[in-house]
Amino acid sequence: MKNMFFFSFLIVLACTQPVTKEVIHTENAPKAIGPYSQAVRIGSSLYLSGQLGIDPQTGAFAEGGIEAQARQALINQRAVLKAAGFRLADVVQCQVFITDMNHYPRFNEIYQTFFTETFPARAVVEVSRLPRDGLVEIMMVAVRKQ
Repeated sequence: MKNMFFFSFLIVLACTQPVTKEVIHTENAPKAIGPYSQAVRIGSSLYLSGQLGIDPQTGAFAEGGIEAQARQALINQRAVLKAAGFRLADVVQCQVFITDMNHYPRFNEIYQTFFTETFPARAVVEVSRLPRDGLVEIMMVAVRKQ
């Protein structure tokens, strides 16, 4: 009975510990263009805001259409992951928003050059418009061992 009480106490204690929220920012990805963070880490999970295909040095979209913007968006996400101590291999989910589903095959060509081993879960949806009239925006969730 004593052991059961102690075990119950440990479970309650573990569930009531405060969760630390850490905001992640890097100059190697575009600055947020609204009231949000590039990413937020909670424990071993990292939640990355959507990244457009904007070059962080120039503030302009990468030139070359969907392929260039997709590549730049993924480079931007990789920079945010790195700033938080994560890698692309830690990504468990991607949410991709594109303005034309006809770009889907070309997007996939670029995407699979970044994710080559175990692919994250993913959704790709067509949207009517993205901020600054971008062609693609990519959000991610990453998890790693602590």
